[in-house]
Amino acid sequence: MKTRLAIALLLAACFSADAASAQVSPTQIDAIFAPLKSTNALGAAVLVVHNGRPVFRRGYGVTDLRTLRPIDEHTDFRLASFTKQFTAAAIMLLARDGKLHYDDHLTDFFPEFPAYGRTITVRNLLNHTSGLPDYEDLLMKQYSNTPEEKVPQILDAGVLKLLEQQTSGKFAPGLKWEYSNSGYAVLAMIVEKVSGKSFGQFLQERIFTPLRMKNALAYEKDKNEVPHRAYGHTKVDGAWQQTDQSPTSAVLGDGGIYSSLDDLAKWDRALRDHTLLSEEEMRPALIPVQPTDGPAKFPEGKPVSYGFGWFLDPYRGHKRMSHDGSTIGFRTTIQRFPDDKLTIIVLANRADVDPQALALKVADLYLGTNR
Repeated sequence: MKTRLAIALLLAACFSADAASAQVSPTQIDAIFAPLKSTNALGAAVLVVHNGRPVFRRGYGVTDLRTLRPIDEHTDFRLASFTKQFTAAAIMLLARDGKLHYDDHLTDFFPEFPAYGRTITVRNLLNHTSGLPDYEDLLMKQYSNTPEEKVPQILDAGVLKLLEQQTSGKFAPGLKWEYSNSGYAVLAMIVEKVSGKSFGQFLQERIFTPLRMKNALAYEKDKNEVPHRAYGHTKVDGAWQQTDQSPTSAVLGDGGIYSSLDDLAKWDRALRDHTLLSEEEMRPALIPVQPTDGPAKFPEGKPVSYGFGWFLDPYRGHKRMSHDGSTIGFRTTIQRFPDDKLTIIVLANRADVDPQALALKVADLYLGTNR
């Protein structure tokens, strides 16, 4: 009798959850993004996946101001730091292959690296506890009297060289959490050193091609072309300006992937179905880092939970894995709620949009967390 009651309650709960989500209409989601509707202004692409299937996939605005091509599910946006989950996955695939270990040290791969790299592990690089100096700051110091638009673009290999010119890190590895683009550029170089292939080629062969992400790529000027490309823009004095590339835009490991809703739906499915990495192999990426000096925090003091390429902070009591991207002219986010079987992705080619805030408004519709 108790068993039957338990089953009945479970079925009722499932029915109730399905009924609640069924009440979310495309019109409700569309209303959240209504301000971005335009035939001559920059915009965004929006994907909602629920219970394993895309339930909303729509573009708003145009890819650029020259062609005025409408944004759709095939439009490729620069992902910015959204890229980091792919860089982490590349490292995890090599770990699965036995080609590296998370506790290997930076100097195991690059013996010429200064002494401060001897205690920096792959794990430190993945979870932002390496203490590596910020390469953007180091780069701009080299060109302190040069306008930013005239500073030459740096590549991942250039980041590694900059770091090799330093004599110490910002803090002892593992001591603190500090978000590090430098760490992810170095991870891309580790992928190249261990695999013997370029970072972009490794991504294509081990992630994009197996998942049939046909238009996803790590963009390298004069080496490949971005199909269906959206260009980043910023509004300056009330007028749009194309701000698509900066001195750091050619660094791949921390933010150089371009992708579309169509391809990212396949990425989300692979995460859900453990297509590339088994549940056990993925587990290290979902363990929040615990620095030795106390809980991980943002500079302003707000607590943060981070794994390998994923923020793991819950949202209003719901388990979540997420990541934002922000670079000159682009803003992106992926918000995954694995227990709720819900994923929301927003990609924007304009700097005045907050994709995470918009995505969470959509999440509220499904999770019943409006308040």
